[in-house]
Amino acid sequence: MKFEREYLKEISFPLGGIGSGSIGIAGNGRIKDFEIFNRPNKNSENGWTHFAIRCLDEENVVDARVLVSDESWDLCGRDNAYGLGANYYSMNGFPHFESNTFEGEYPFAKLRFFDRNFPANISLTAFNPFIPLDSKNSSIPAAFFEVEFENTAEKELVFEIAFSVANPFKSTVNEICGKSLVLYDGENKDNNLTIATDSDNINITNYWYRGWWNSFYKDNIRSFWDMWQKGEKLSCRDYKDAGENDVGTVSASVKIKPHEKKKIHYVLSWSIPNNYNYWSPLKDENGHDITWKNYYATMFENSLKSAEYAISNWQYLYKKTYEFKNALYGSTMDENFKQAIGSALSVLKSPTVIRLEDGSLYGFEGVYAHDGSCEGLCQHVWNYAYVCCYLFPDLERGIRDNEFKYGVLESGETVFRLPLPFERQQFVNLFDGNTTKFRPALDGQMGDVIKSYREWKLSGDNKWLEIQWDNIKKVLDFTFSPENDQCWDMDCDGVLEGRQHHTLDIDIFGPSAWLQGFYLAALKCGMEMAEYLSDIKAFSRYSKLFEKGYIFTRDNLFNGEYFIQKIDLTDKSPIEKYNCEDLLWNEEAGELSYQIGEGCFIDQLCGQWHSILCGFERPFEDSQAKKAVISIYKNNYKQSMRNFSNPWRLFAVNDESGTVMCTYPEGYQKPYSPIAYCEEVMSGFEYEFAGLLLYYGYTAEAENVVKAVRQRYNGKNRNPFNDIECGSNYVRSMAAFALVPILSGFVADLPNFTLTFNPIFKPFKSIWSVASGWGTITVSNDDIIIEIKDGEIVLEKFILPFVESVINVNIDGKSISPIGFENKSLKFSKCKITDKVIINFK
Repeated sequence: MKFEREYLKEISFPLGGIGSGSIGIAGNGRIKDFEIFNRPNKNSENGWTHFAIRCLDEENVVDARVLVSDESWDLCGRDNAYGLGANYYSMNGFPHFESNTFEGEYPFAKLRFFDRNFPANISLTAFNPFIPLDSKNSSIPAAFFEVEFENTAEKELVFEIAFSVANPFKSTVNEICGKSLVLYDGENKDNNLTIATDSDNINITNYWYRGWWNSFYKDNIRSFWDMWQKGEKLSCRDYKDAGENDVGTVSASVKIKPHEKKKIHYVLSWSIPNNYNYWSPLKDENGHDITWKNYYATMFENSLKSAEYAISNWQYLYKKTYEFKNALYGSTMDENFKQAIGSALSVLKSPTVIRLEDGSLYGFEGVYAHDGSCEGLCQHVWNYAYVCCYLFPDLERGIRDNEFKYGVLESGETVFRLPLPFERQQFVNLFDGNTTKFRPALDGQMGDVIKSYREWKLSGDNKWLEIQWDNIKKVLDFTFSPENDQCWDMDCDGVLEGRQHHTLDIDIFGPSAWLQGFYLAALKCGMEMAEYLSDIKAFSRYSKLFEKGYIFTRDNLFNGEYFIQKIDLTDKSPIEKYNCEDLLWNEEAGELSYQIGEGCFIDQLCGQWHSILCGFERPFEDSQAKKAVISIYKNNYKQSMRNFSNPWRLFAVNDESGTVMCTYPEGYQKPYSPIAYCEEVMSGFEYEFAGLLLYYGYTAEAENVVKAVRQRYNGKNRNPFNDIECGSNYVRSMAAFALVPILSGFVADLPNFTLTFNPIFKPFKSIWSVASGWGTITVSNDDIIIEIKDGEIVLEKFILPFVESVINVNIDGKSISPIGFENKSLKFSKCKITDKVIINFK
């Protein structure tokens, strides 16, 4: 998608590895948001960090300017700088470009700069490797930049670009190392940044001039710019003592003939290797913080090594990342879907996620300006994250391993937030410093069962399932265990009762379609896993519970239009029975607080959504679910928020559109204090809901729901690469990636060597991915081409519900004779596929 003019204003595009921290590139090209210091750092700058370019004709400067365009600033300044003018680190006080465009197709950002006085077309491409199934190369702690010059003059010219970076540490030591400049922390040289280029014609300035008072009189930038605009070679200096925020520059030049194009590559890498729990510190016996190494520090000794690796492997890393980008954005899906998915991918490159020393993925729910938001791989928020399971399945399965190892108590209760280090099972509350143990969350606990099933199906790793089966059973059986003091299903009738904590941070009582759907989905997954492992006792138990719960849900929780929570709001007994806080009872109204009741809730079919994606039997009757989905749209989708009342967080305002969490249509009782966040819009829930609309044939409505979100994140009003909820870079927004398998009707069943494709519309093209390989599928009027871009896959069956008959099958260049095509299933002898499958059909 292309952004320009006022739609550049809010962009900050995160560049960094998975779990490495990131820096941002703004819509106008400014380098900002340095979030590489093992914690968030929103709206930050790093001194005079910038790109500058100049054009020379026989040693004379034709033009010199900073590689940014105009920036919209409040001339009074912000925060403590109010009244001191616009931000000078924006570099808008120096000659710069008149305008630019920003093409954002994550993980690539391409900026094109325009100025009537500069004799070249300039583009800047920024990215970090994002290669499906390659979590190592996708975790390089660096930002990659490619600057392209096209000489528009009628004579040969020299173009030079300078990448200047401020040493961000209080004590600064800058050292030239070959063709690179390393910026060290003078007090701890383990902390460092490196500027590197692959250009042969370079000039390195290790220190800008240290003036008497750089922070006020700006002697450093003045000296640099005077030399730059005069065409002088930049000075190299040596200072014996460490400085403060010293700036260094690596410049590179190319001679370009008229109308010729040439490129220069840069890498900015970093190494801040030692991480620690800053939000609830844990000390050793000497009172020192317990630390661990970031995963990238086990890959690279320092930032120089990661920069050298990045430069040496640039072509491979660029090619593989570009291949993925083209496969994703070359699909036939709606453009707003692509933008939603791009924003979802960017979460993995934000400070929301961490990779621990063994490579394990860990994360918050999102991030505040300088702190993580809600620690601990929160089960019920990460339930919605469908990126890693497809694109980096080793990371997703690692989450399951750690949850089962550290988060399952002997009773089967799970700790829905894993603290760091993992051995802790208590939390130090960020706000009041008190130690807290959270109640188990029903949707989180059931979600772990569902996600275990998903990881098994996407990998076909039966051994992994066997290893984890006892834990999976323990977690599921806690639902009806006598040790469950939340009393979820104590009478073993497949129907929830008791006190149920959930992702909206409060408790509900009795059966609701929302949490009942999670329970039924987990039971169904448990049935299939038990059957595969020949655990007859577990299979029988889960089957009976599922059947009872399914019938109850069908017959009691559907009101003819949508699914509800069945509860008597005037019954106070749950408060006393489950020893609940007084806040759950409204004495004045004489009713329970924060319940759904008869409301039309956006997430009522979340269990159905998981079943569609993972391929297990639906927890809701399909005809009821289809009617419920369109009822949610009719009741909860708001074309304009202007006349809608919302006392909660304001994620949609004025004439913006959105789908609110819960409504109470005319004729249905609204509790005095309804479910928490009732009137909010949250993009992760909206993406999930859009997927359900797609599945049930409401394509136009699904497109409206996603379009509403993307118009709220259009670059003018909010950052299109940062969906927010409880903080920035919010994990639940990764629900957007689930639009891909829903559109293609893709379901993996690798334990049975089977893939299903059933695209919603044709012709169709999109990506698919499993643990062993990824690729694209293209469906035309009479053939299906399934390409493998990386890896391999062992199969013996395709399920193709849209195909009437198969004419010919070609696998890896060889025509094969299928065993048969019956009941929409194409069967063939089991084989390893490494290239492509072509199926001609009617």
